[in-house]
Amino acid sequence: MGSASKQSNKPGGKGVADRRERIAALRAAEERRDRRNKVIASVAAGVLVIGAIATGTWIVMDQNQKKKDREAAANADIPGVKTFGDLSRNHVKEKVNYPMTPPVGGDHNAVWLDCMGHVYDQPVENERAVHSLEHGAVWVTYNGKATPEDIKTLSDKVKNTPYSLMSPYPDEQGTITLNAWSTQLIVDSASDPRVNQFFTKYVQGKQTQEPGASCTMGQM
Repeated sequence: MGSASKQSNKPGGKGVADRRERIAALRAAEERRDRRNKVIASVAAGVLVIGAIATGTWIVMDQNQKKKDREAAANADIPGVKTFGDLSRNHVKEKVNYPMTPPVGGDHNAVWLDCMGHVYDQPVENERAVHSLEHGAVWVTYNGKATPEDIKTLSDKVKNTPYSLMSPYPDEQGTITLNAWSTQLIVDSASDPRVNQFFTKYVQGKQTQEPGASCTMGQM
């Protein structure tokens, strides 16, 4: 009996040992899997950090380059631009006889024209437009030689540019005239690359007499 009892315990003892071995193996495999996942997570986090640093560096570099490009454009000469020197800036109520057409400075009305991308379909008062130029606006004018395509292109440009305005000017000599304070450029077409150059340089440019002054709450 005693011998039979010992023999019956051996399979049970071996089964317990086998279960322990399997549990140990499973735990070891789980630990290896956890370590592998941590390594993968660490690598992924490192990649994300490096990517974020690279992206941030690129954004800063891109912004710096754009700033340099703007500064270069602001200092670059534009062929054909005329300047008129120092001009008076008195507020007057009467009409002014300006020496240039369209006018780009001189005495003007105390109230400016709205010039936050405003496109006027009728001629505007010289004296109010000149006041807008004093605030740093670019005034686009055109006569009957301008094509519908020219007018559409310029209108879109103005509408998307704060501190600019546009109006017809039947009496002007050039097809299209770009006006800033004491500064003027005549072009034959809206596709002329100098149009964009003029906007870049003179919208709130160095010629501005009152930087940051309002271009809203004006009058027609």
